[in-house]
Amino acid sequence: MTLLRLEGIDVFHGDLQAVFDLSLQVDEGETVALIGANGAGKTTILRTIIGLNRARRGRIEFAGLDTTAMRCDAVARRGVALVPEGRRLFSSLSVQDNLLLGQAHARSGPWSLQSVLELFPAIRDFRHRLATQISGGQQQMVAIARALLSNPRLLLCDELSLGLAPKVVDDIYASFARIRDTGIGIVLVEQDVARACAAANRVVCLLKGRVTLQGAAAQLPMADIRNAYFGDDAS
Repeated sequence: MTLLRLEGIDVFHGDLQAVFDLSLQVDEGETVALIGANGAGKTTILRTIIGLNRARRGRIEFAGLDTTAMRCDAVARRGVALVPEGRRLFSSLSVQDNLLLGQAHARSGPWSLQSVLELFPAIRDFRHRLATQISGGQQQMVAIARALLSNPRLLLCDELSLGLAPKVVDDIYASFARIRDTGIGIVLVEQDVARACAAANRVVCLLKGRVTLQGAAAQLPMADIRNAYFGDDAS
């Protein structure tokens, strides 16, 4: 079943156009990776899906409902959750209190405090610490767990691996299989092309706000991805 559909989306930052005529589809239980260099428009797309940015043209549908002009809080209540770049945990709160905020307006579903602790068992050991007293990798686990506690149908993940040790990133990405098993669709923004291709069903490559390549992750030649990532003139 199609969960998310974007059709001909244009997004501007003031007078500057950031995304051009973007169309995208995500099915239930599917992971779609958005790859591209800094400034390609990846984060802008995530923010537009959840309603933090407004599309000037085009249409966004989530679960068959037109959400193009819907407020961010209304989109979230319908089952879209964002794990933002930089985690954005509340520094004055404990890890557990940060997690419980995810339940504030939660939908019914499989994710509870117990189930996210099973997904990320390391959280148990530091859940009573302040969010500032744990490592970046631990903070990323908490940010994902907090988003899951809202029981979303669609999870938007922005640069999960940024600044983290490879072993920590491996552990975080290993959790995706169980997340997808619950039927959640995932849109993954990632600059690590190899990791994105390994984690996703489909890959969409962006260059300066335009789609330059898309297809099944396992079928896209790396040379084609490299050209689409940097432009056809890349050597």
